[in-house]
Amino acid sequence: MKGTNEMKPAAVKARGKAPLNKMRIYEHEEDGSSHKINKDTSKNGGIWQYLALASIPLVLVLGNSMLVPILPDLQDKMNISRFQSSLIITLFSLSAGLIIPISGYLSDRFTRKSVIIPSLIVYGAAGVLAGLGAVWNSYPILIASRAIQGLGAAGTAPIAMALVGDIYKGPKASKALGLIEASNGIGKVVSPILGSLLALIIWFAPFFAFPLFCLLALLAVIFMIKEPAKEKEAQPLKLYLKQIKTILKSKGHWLIPAFIAGSITLFILFGVLFYLSQILEEKPYSIEGVRKGLILAIPLLCLVITSYTTGAKIKQNGKLMRWLMNIGLIIMVVSLTLATFLNGNLYIFIGLLSLSGIGTGLLLPCLNTLITGSVEREQRGMITSLYNSLRFIGVAFGPPLFGWLMSISHKTLFITVASLSLTMLVLVFFRIKPNAELQEQT
Repeated sequence: MKGTNEMKPAAVKARGKAPLNKMRIYEHEEDGSSHKINKDTSKNGGIWQYLALASIPLVLVLGNSMLVPILPDLQDKMNISRFQSSLIITLFSLSAGLIIPISGYLSDRFTRKSVIIPSLIVYGAAGVLAGLGAVWNSYPILIASRAIQGLGAAGTAPIAMALVGDIYKGPKASKALGLIEASNGIGKVVSPILGSLLALIIWFAPFFAFPLFCLLALLAVIFMIKEPAKEKEAQPLKLYLKQIKTILKSKGHWLIPAFIAGSITLFILFGVLFYLSQILEEKPYSIEGVRKGLILAIPLLCLVITSYTTGAKIKQNGKLMRWLMNIGLIIMVVSLTLATFLNGNLYIFIGLLSLSGIGTGLLLPCLNTLITGSVEREQRGMITSLYNSLRFIGVAFGPPLFGWLMSISHKTLFITVASLSLTMLVLVFFRIKPNAELQEQT
C-alpha cells in the first residue's frame, strides 16, 4: 500500500529531511517573522505523567462500562424496559457528544487543565446524584444525573488526547496515544468485573464507587501533569472558526472518514458489550455476576493488548499505520460475518468477538495518531473534540440500536454490524492514505 501525498502538509517524505522525532525550535509566519516554540516536554513528569494522563480515559470508561453488567438488575429493580435501561448509557454519551466541541474550543482558548479539572468535578458529583436516584428508585433523577455526567465527561478524555499532542512529539506521541487508547480499553476490561463484584454488595454500589475513582484522577491531573505554556494569544472566535473551517476544507477528504470510522467502531464495540451482557443471563447460558464480568472482559483484554502494542510500534510510520488500519478492519469484517452464523457455541462466539477486539485495537491508535498530529496546537482541541464527539455519539446509539436489532433477530444484528465494518474498510482504504513518514504539526 504505497503512501501518497493526500495528507500533506502534516506528512512529508522522509528523504532529505531532518529527524522527524525532533521538534522545530522556531516556526516562521507568512510575514517572515518567527517565534520560539516549546521544546519537547515529553520528559516532564516521566512515568507519573503518563499514568496521570492514562487515568483520565480510564475514569471516563469506568463511569459508563461499569454499569453495563448491572443493566439487567436495574431493569428488574426499577421495573423498567430494556430500552429504558439502555438510555442509562445513551443519554450520558449523547450529552457528552454534543458538548465536546464546546469543551474543545475552551481548551484551545484557555488551557487543557482548566477544562479537565472542573469537568472531573462535575463528572464525579453527578455520579453521586445518579447513585441517589437508584437508591430512591427514581428513574427520572437517575436519567437526568447521567445526562449531567455526560456534560462533565465532555471535558475529560477528549481534551486529554489534545493534551498528549501538546506534551509529546514524534514516536513518544504515538506511544502516549497508544497508552491512552489502552487505558480506555483497560477500563472496559476492568469495568464489567468491577461492576459485577460491587453489585454483590448491593446492585447500585457501582454508582457510588465511581466518584472515588474520579477523585483519584482529579488529584493526579492537578499534581502530576505539567502542561506546556501557550506560546500564542487566544484567537478571536470568528478567526478560530474560520481556521477550523479551512482545516476541514483542506483535510476533510481524510479527516471526516477517520471521524466516521472512529464513531462506527465505538458503536459496534458498545453495542456488542450490551448484546453480550443481555444474552449471557438468558438460557441456555444463565451466567451472572462475576462470571459474566470475566467473560465480557475477554474481548476487551484483546483490544487493550493490541492497542498498546500498536501505539508503541507505529511511531510516525504512515505506511505501517495504513497497513494496520486495513488489516484491523478486514479482521473485524471477517469475524463479525462469521459471528452471524457461529453464535450458537459460546466458546467460538467469544473467540470471534475477541478477534474483532484485536481489529479494533489495530485501528484506533492509528486514527488517534493521525488526527492528533494533523493540526497545530491552537486548533488541536477542536479537531480532536470533533473526533471524540462522533465517538461518543457512536457509543450513545450502540445499546438502543442493538437492543432493537436483537428484537428482530440475532442474524440481522450481525449482518448489520458486519456491513458497517465493510463500509469502514472501503472508506479507510480509499480515503485515508498517509505518507510513508509523518511530520506532526507543533
